[in-house]
Amino acid sequence: MAIGAGFSASASAQVSIGLGAGSARPSSAPLIPFRFQVRFRQSGAGTHQGNEVDMCQGAFAECTGLEATMEPKVIRSGGVNHGAFQRAGQVTHATVILKRGMTDNRHLWKWFAMVSGGDFAARMDVDIDMLDGAGTKVLTWSLARCMPVKFKAADLNARATEVAVEELHLAHEGLTLGFPKA
Repeated sequence: MAIGAGFSASASAQVSIGLGAGSARPSSAPLIPFRFQVRFRQSGAGTHQGNEVDMCQGAFAECTGLEATMEPKVIRSGGVNHGAFQRAGQVTHATVILKRGMTDNRHLWKWFAMVSGGDFAARMDVDIDMLDGAGTKVLTWSLARCMPVKFKAADLNARATEVAVEELHLAHEGLTLGFPKA
């Protein structure tokens, strides 16, 4: 596994998670959720794959939807009256929502317009880095082959006093968690 933790499962259904060789031991201190950064990389085949893209000049104020859900498969066996067996099923991922204060930078809108206009291969890999109090990267959530599925501009209201916020909703094909190397 690429997350720095070794994972093994035996035929007897025992699961053990251990630290890989040379990995830093994760701290047990709670992380603060307001220190994060979002990075975009080009996805797919081609010469520019993996190159970081300067997608947004401003920082995101909020990121929600970093979740994965496994739907268990229920197997009922004849003659077993104490209950059903539970087996691992398909994993689904929530739509990730990024929010930021509106600026004159239109990169997010241009990406959404490209995909909604028919360029379905304009995918991005997105890394969301959580930072500690000193600004050091503690962990990274990686979203594979993201596609913008909704863009929402700020509501316009002549009496509003808060900052205008835009949203970008991302569908993706995989969520992984990584830790920086020691």
